[in-house]
Amino acid sequence: MDVSLPKGTRDFLPIEVARRRWMFGIIEEVFRTYGYVPIETPVFENLSTLTGKYGEEGDRLLFKILNNGDYLSKSDEEAFQKKDSNKFTSSISKRGLRYDLTVPFARYVVMHRNDIHLPFKRYQIQPVWRADRPQKGRYQEFYQCDVDVVGSKSLSYEAELIQIYDQVFAALNIPVVIRINHRQLLYGIAEHAGVAEKWIDMTMAIDKLDKIGEEGVRKEMSERGFASEAQDKIFYLLRQKDLLALKNILGKGSEDTKSIEELGKVFQYLKGLVLNNKIEFDITLARGIGYYTGCIFEVNGIDADMGSLGGGGRYDNLTGVFGWPDVPGVGVSFGAERIYDVLEAKGLFPSHVQAGPKIMMAAFDEASHQYAFRCVTALRRAGISSDLYPEPGKIKKQLKYASDIGCTYVGIVGETEMQKEVVMLKNLTSGEQEELLIEDVIRLLKE
Repeated sequence: MDVSLPKGTRDFLPIEVARRRWMFGIIEEVFRTYGYVPIETPVFENLSTLTGKYGEEGDRLLFKILNNGDYLSKSDEEAFQKKDSNKFTSSISKRGLRYDLTVPFARYVVMHRNDIHLPFKRYQIQPVWRADRPQKGRYQEFYQCDVDVVGSKSLSYEAELIQIYDQVFAALNIPVVIRINHRQLLYGIAEHAGVAEKWIDMTMAIDKLDKIGEEGVRKEMSERGFASEAQDKIFYLLRQKDLLALKNILGKGSEDTKSIEELGKVFQYLKGLVLNNKIEFDITLARGIGYYTGCIFEVNGIDADMGSLGGGGRYDNLTGVFGWPDVPGVGVSFGAERIYDVLEAKGLFPSHVQAGPKIMMAAFDEASHQYAFRCVTALRRAGISSDLYPEPGKIKKQLKYASDIGCTYVGIVGETEMQKEVVMLKNLTSGEQEELLIEDVIRLLKE
C-alpha cells in the first residue's frame, strides 16, 4: 500500500502544532482587543451558497462533494452524454467544501439576523479548501483567520482593520507593507479607457500583475478582447501614485472620484497615529474575488518571498444574494499557512513555545519510580505540564527521551532523593541541576 497524503495537504508534528497555536493565539488576542467575537460555520455549504460569489476562476476551484447514496441514480444523463460537466456535476453534487470564510459568514448573518446586533463584529479561525495547484506557500487545505464587521458603512472600520493588520504583524515580528485600493476606482479606470463593460475582466488580469508583469497582463487583456488603445489608457492610470492626480484625470463629481475621497478619509483616520508598518495606496491592487465593492487590502511581507500574507475589502452587497439586502460589510483575512512559513523560515518562533511537557520525572528503580509518580501528580495538580518516564532504569536513556520530546527540565529521583523527599532538578538547556523540595520545583516552574 502506498501511504501518502492528498496533494496540497500537510501533517503537522507536535512542535508545529504548538507553534501554530501560538500564532493563532497572537492573532485571536488582537481580534478580541478590537471587540470582535468568535463564530464557527460548517466545513461544507450548499453549492448554491458558494457558486457565483468568487468569479469564474473561483468557481472552478471549489471542491464538490458527491451526493449521499446512489448519486448516479438521479444524475443528468443527457448532460453526461453532451459532456456538459457543469450541468452534470450539479446533478450529482449539492454541497461543497467552503472556499473561504466570508461567503459562509454572509449566509450566517442572514440566517441569524434575529440573534445578532448590528454592527456585528466577528472573527473566525477555521480551515478552507481550494482545488488550486499546490506550490510554495499555497495549499489546497489551509487555515484562514478572518475578521469582519457587517451593518455599517463607516470608513473607520477600514482604518480599524488596517490597525489590526499592523498590530498582528508587529506582534509576530514580521515587517509588512499594507496596501490599499478601491474597487470603484478600478471601475473608473475601465470607464475612462472605454471598457466599462469589461471591468471585471480587467481586474482579473490586473490582479496577476505582480506574477506575470505588464507584458503578461497585456497579453491576457488582448485575449479577452481589449484593444491596444484601451490597454495604454489603463496602464497610464495604473502608473499614477497620487490620489489628487487621479482625481484630476478622472474628473470631479463622479462615482470614481468618490472612491478617491473614501480612500483619503481612511488615510485621514490614520493620520498622526504611530504605526509599526508601512501603509500605502496601490492603484494596481485588484483583488480578483468578485464580491468586493469598496476599499480593498493586501499585505505583503518585506524580505519574505511568500506572496500575499493577507487581504480583504468591503462587500456591501454580499448578504443581498441571500435575501437580506443593504447590509454593508468589510473584513480582512490572514493567510495563516504563509505566515507560519515566514515565521519558520526566519526563525521567529519564541523558544518557550514547545510541544512536549515542561518537565519529565525520571527514576532509578521501582521504589523511586512510585515516588516519582507522586511527584508528577503534584506537578500536574499545580497546572504544570509534566510526564513520567514509564520505566525506571538508566538515567542517560531517560534524559535523551526527555530532550527528544522537548522537555526543558528533568526531575531525577533515586533512593537518596526519596528518603530526603526532594527532587534533583536538571535544566536540559543549561545543564545545571539542584536539589529541591517538590514545592520549590512547582514554584520555580510556575515562575
